[in-house]
Amino acid sequence: MRRLIALLAACVTALGLVALASPTASAAVGCRVDYTVTNQWQGGFQANVKVTNLGDPVSGWALKFTMPDAGQKVVQGWSATWSQTGSAVTVTGADWNRTLATGATADMGFVGSTTGANPKPSAFALNGVTCTGATGEPSPDPTDPPGPTDPPGPTDPPATGTPVAVNGQLRVCGVRLCNQYDRPIQLRGMSTHGIQWFDQCYNGASLDALAKDWKSDLFRVAMYVQENGYETDPARFTSRVNSLVDMAEARGMYAMIDFHTLTPGDPNYNLSRAKTFFASVAARNADKKNVIYEIANEPNGVSWAAIKTYAEQVIPVIRAADPDAVIIVGTRGWSSLGVSDGSSESEIIANPVNATNIMYAFHFYAASHKDNYRATLSRAASKLPLFVTEFGTVSATGGGAMDRASSTAWLDLLDQLGIGYANWTFSDANEGSAALKPGTCRGSDYSSSGVLTESGAFIKSRVSTPDSFPTS
Repeated sequence: MRRLIALLAACVTALGLVALASPTASAAVGCRVDYTVTNQWQGGFQANVKVTNLGDPVSGWALKFTMPDAGQKVVQGWSATWSQTGSAVTVTGADWNRTLATGATADMGFVGSTTGANPKPSAFALNGVTCTGATGEPSPDPTDPPGPTDPPGPTDPPATGTPVAVNGQLRVCGVRLCNQYDRPIQLRGMSTHGIQWFDQCYNGASLDALAKDWKSDLFRVAMYVQENGYETDPARFTSRVNSLVDMAEARGMYAMIDFHTLTPGDPNYNLSRAKTFFASVAARNADKKNVIYEIANEPNGVSWAAIKTYAEQVIPVIRAADPDAVIIVGTRGWSSLGVSDGSSESEIIANPVNATNIMYAFHFYAASHKDNYRATLSRAASKLPLFVTEFGTVSATGGGAMDRASSTAWLDLLDQLGIGYANWTFSDANEGSAALKPGTCRGSDYSSSGVLTESGAFIKSRVSTPDSFPTS
């Protein structure tokens, strides 16, 4: 249910792109770089870099810059290929952003280390052309009104339509979740509480509110296996999950089917049940584009090897019916990538699940899981495809006061890394993690300030900001 995970981008420093060593790479005519330090701590920092092509389209690009301080080093980067020799940093485009049309942007980031001051790089060059924010003509006077010869700005406005209508069938590309256009996206949404306890919260009015008012991309259906859940009546729970998938589909949201194992923590205890359940829901929903399968919520008290064995037996069952859907595998230590067990992501990197089109789950509770969890997530994000299938703004118990500062740091980090998430919980449970005040589910209002808890108001403000799903 609720638990761990943390990540704090530790150390961010240089970012740059240099022309790819390829005869087909074109020269840029003009470019702009927006460099922002998003976090700083003793000995390290995190930065974002956005490159905008203001000239002719380029196919194969590289951004290059020099660290202004010899003590600054790139520790890890994402959304591009990073390298550093001495003070010179080079960043080259990934498969999915290698071509930059006129006005197009590439967003990247890195964690860096520093031995002292942290001055900002001042000179960036895209394919050998210094990025001045201009197209090669003199920079325009900012007081002048724009004219027909002024350089174009970014021309990729947010796509319209529902999340599913825009993005279609999802897939994993590299370490990111990508849409039907093979472009990386971030899904943001809400998780149910256990449907055996709070089923009354999930109806037409509440899902309308989630889709229209909250503007949620994702609806995670938490189907507990034990604790008066699936094992008590498999047919009824399977039917209810399918109906909620349909309700999400009708509103253009993705549905994440969560096989919510928690106690006992070894997913192999439920292996037979998992095969039966996923064979049924995968066959029934194979033609849908909005379904994501989460096959083990929070493994705990069990080794990574045992979790991997479970996953490699359940995934083929899903693939036999639904070969295209994204599947998410739980991780050690209540899906903390092992941090809560004193381990790390390295055991997964060294021994990944033998399957394609999969991601790994990461969970955190903001009041309990802070810098060391955020650091783990930041490191792992450059090596593993991750999805935060559950997180809370409170303690790992699901209760207590909301930690606004840590919650903000977490969501800022997830946004910077482009990692999708589902908040625990869209329910009126009498606990700090619930988005709705007790008694809300007896009514028809699921969105106004009068029914939202402190956590609910905060999460709604983050989830409802406009998506920027790329379509080209």
